[in-house]
Amino acid sequence: MDPVIVVGAGPVGLSLSLALAGQGVPSVVLDEGPGKEESRPARTVVLHADTAAMAHRLGCTTLRYEGAYFAAWRTMRRSRPAQRSTFDDGPAPLHLPQHALTRGLREAATAHPLVQLVTDSRLDSVEQDDRGVTAHTRGAETTWWRGSYLVGCDGARSTVRKLLGIRFPGRTAVERYAVAALRTELPWPGEALLHRNPPSGPEEVTSRPLPDGVWRLDWLLPARGELVTPDALVTLVRDTLAVWCGGTTPPYDLIDTGVYTLHHRLARRWRDGRAFLAGDAAHLLGALGTQGVEEGLRDAENLAWKLSLAWHQGASEELLDSYEGERRTAVAARLRAADQALPALRAGGGLRTYLPGSSRSAESLLTDGHLGRGPLGAAPTYAPPLAVREVPTATEPGGAVANVPVTAPDGATVPLRDLLGKGRLLVVLVAPGTGVWDRRHWLGAGLMPRLAAAVSALPVRTDLLVADSYPGAPAHTVLLIRPDGHLAATFAGVRPAELYEAADAVRAGAPVSRVPAPSSATTPAAVID
Repeated sequence: MDPVIVVGAGPVGLSLSLALAGQGVPSVVLDEGPGKEESRPARTVVLHADTAAMAHRLGCTTLRYEGAYFAAWRTMRRSRPAQRSTFDDGPAPLHLPQHALTRGLREAATAHPLVQLVTDSRLDSVEQDDRGVTAHTRGAETTWWRGSYLVGCDGARSTVRKLLGIRFPGRTAVERYAVAALRTELPWPGEALLHRNPPSGPEEVTSRPLPDGVWRLDWLLPARGELVTPDALVTLVRDTLAVWCGGTTPPYDLIDTGVYTLHHRLARRWRDGRAFLAGDAAHLLGALGTQGVEEGLRDAENLAWKLSLAWHQGASEELLDSYEGERRTAVAARLRAADQALPALRAGGGLRTYLPGSSRSAESLLTDGHLGRGPLGAAPTYAPPLAVREVPTATEPGGAVANVPVTAPDGATVPLRDLLGKGRLLVVLVAPGTGVWDRRHWLGAGLMPRLAAAVSALPVRTDLLVADSYPGAPAHTVLLIRPDGHLAATFAGVRPAELYEAADAVRAGAPVSRVPAPSSATTPAAVID
């Protein structure tokens, strides 16, 4: 079967190609550029628990050396501290330059035999039929490519989206920021800061740590204000550092600067026959602490296992459609929450218009967005097609599973998220005490023989695991987990028929032999001059 064609070699396209490769699916990554990342320390990304685990699992080694975990999160209002959040109850956000993330993913993709990276390749046409996709590129060479599917990960000005004739409505200039990366000493080493209404300067400033004493600072600007000159930006730096350091500007080394404008847009469709959109090609967001790159990585993880199932054994139309249904719904909810909160936060009004009856402060809501919590930042929950919850746990069906230690088929004990990304369902039996047993003993004890037989009969490849505990789950709870780490169902003990039904619902029923061609309006696609 032909490889998957991935258009775009940014973090999303590279992550998708690696996620497919981890599930045995070859891909061709068409990169319009030369295959090198421009170093921009002021352009960074924040990864939370699920996306950081995904990048690590894909082999991105730069996380370890070029990223910094927040030691804490501080908020200030005017001249006074408001609150301080630590991460004693969970992993801290990881902050790193976007070029470092992209470079680490590119290195992993270059080393993988199932990923073919092609530089200097500009897509100019796409044609589809009921067996695959044909793409034409120009660049160093003019070439036709044949693929089983095609995914546009080619950014906000996506050529794929334009060729497919998909509209991209939304709002322009939602927020505007000046940004700088600089090396200095601040009074809170390693701690990120949100400062609202400081004594001088813009109404909001954030600082986030990077390795080697480097910080990224962002200043909220009027949406359509004057241009920020180099002198004006230096004044922002000096005034802000003086406010934070007792009235005197400490020594600093200015490394990189910029001004960026945030837009909120959402593609009308994310699928057209065998072609899909992901990342900035499908959505733009970023106000109030939300992270566009992170949502793009979630797109890649959601789509990869569905394309893998389709590539290896066929998939139903419903399963392929569920990518758009799940991810577009999740991003739309994030955009809606930000757009509803913006007027109250930026106009100085109360949050009760946004959250009726709420006494939460603006700082708390913004902190949620930056730390991956609440409607602005939490990992998405997908509505499962068959919501089985015989046993309540701390995770609702459709939610991202807790990263508990589990015993893998080879007897090793590893974090649960380390076993994701293989295109397989996971069945986890909660069995207190098994952590101290040798695997050969618990495999033949208690519920395990019946559960192993039930798992072997499932319609999708499945790994059977054991956990000593899971938040909120009593002993003998059985968890069914999707390949992307979202909980599908919970059962009280072994329920072979119900387990099969739930697994079949996860794959959205038996595969069909054909994927219909797209509408006549997009087949064949127009050629861009």
